[in-house]
Amino acid sequence: MQLKHKIVALGILPLVLAIAVICALVISLNRQLGDQQAQLIEDSILASKRAELKNYVEMAQSLIAPLYDDGHGDEHAQQQVLEELRKLSFGINGYFFVYDREGRSLMHARQSDLVGKYLWDMKDPHGLPVIQALLKSAQSGEGFQRYAWKKPSSGQVTDKLAYVVMLDRWGWMLGTGIYLEDVERATQQARDEVAQGIRKTMLAIAVVALVAVLFVFASGMTLNVSEHRLADKKLQRLTQRIVSLQEEERSRVSRELHDGISQLLVSIKFQFELASLLLENGPAQDKGLSTLKEATERLGDAIGEVRSLSHDLRSSLLDTLGLPAAIGQLATEFEQRSGLKVTYDDNEFDCDLVDGAAVSLFRIVQEGLTNIERHAQAKHVSITLHGSPESVRLTVVDDGVGFNVAQVERRHAGIGLRNIRERVEHFGGRFDLVSIPGRSELDVLLPMKAPGSNR
Repeated sequence: MQLKHKIVALGILPLVLAIAVICALVISLNRQLGDQQAQLIEDSILASKRAELKNYVEMAQSLIAPLYDDGHGDEHAQQQVLEELRKLSFGINGYFFVYDREGRSLMHARQSDLVGKYLWDMKDPHGLPVIQALLKSAQSGEGFQRYAWKKPSSGQVTDKLAYVVMLDRWGWMLGTGIYLEDVERATQQARDEVAQGIRKTMLAIAVVALVAVLFVFASGMTLNVSEHRLADKKLQRLTQRIVSLQEEERSRVSRELHDGISQLLVSIKFQFELASLLLENGPAQDKGLSTLKEATERLGDAIGEVRSLSHDLRSSLLDTLGLPAAIGQLATEFEQRSGLKVTYDDNEFDCDLVDGAAVSLFRIVQEGLTNIERHAQAKHVSITLHGSPESVRLTVVDDGVGFNVAQVERRHAGIGLRNIRERVEHFGGRFDLVSIPGRSELDVLLPMKAPGSNR
């Protein structure tokens, strides 16, 4: 995967992860709220149902009170009570029922087939002994009992809430009940509304997430395209600079070879030819020997030119004796060639620099001295190279006419100050240049190699 794609992925993945976490939290919280809402609705409806059932039973008790309270309690009175209760109803599935303490059905307004049967051991689909539970609730005074029962109107078994009381003098249990389908519908509706709300919320989050991801992707791609174009332009400029530097260096070497070594070798060739002619003529042998000596001297000058050119390309002392000695030789040769007074000082430190840093410092001194010779009109140059365990500091100071640093750096296109700055920045160093009339100072600070570093 390319770097730009990794950057876009690193921008999108945390966003997607955060949205996923938010979605999970929203779903969890909505479900909790939905369960709480459904429970509140169920509790509220059940509370109203309990009150309603209690009112129905109290109404039935008040209706049969004259027959129950007359004190006779004969079979005729009991049959009248059962008949009155059979006639009472509310709604399609609202009715009363009566059982004795043994679980025998005495009256059931909707299921007459149960009358007279002992239902003590009858259980609902959940395994609850219904009649035993109802009797227990009535005897305890709590009165309310929830169980599953066959609904007369539909024939389906569904949940039912009953309220029962004991008619102690007769040993009867009187009660009525309400089927809870409407409670189930209300709670299911609440849960459906919560689920619908979750779906709408997820849809909204998905839309926002999609917009955000598209925005991040578009921003990342725009940034990548912009950075790619900028990198291409920088690479083109760097390539052009490298080509220009190579051509300038080739031109310089070509001029050195043509103007120096080539002319010396041609002159030496002529002198050797002249010496050969003179030696062939006996009377001119002394003059031929003199010409050979002069040719030999010129040959030595040619060898010196080759060494000088080789030294400019790469100082041999830099590889053998190290940076301080190489800069010292460079200062000496510059003083002899230019006629300027050069002072060089180093503290003979252990030069354990990062690979390539010593060459860069040597080239920086070369470039500095070349600029001084060409432009500074100076009389004295001071070079200082001081090292410590942490860093090495190089300063080149001259007493020339000075120059405008910002202006020169803006218009300089060849080997110059910008190259020096780039060399220093490559090794994580610091480069300062100050120039006023009478004093120009080039100050470079490079770090030493870290202990254990292989660079």
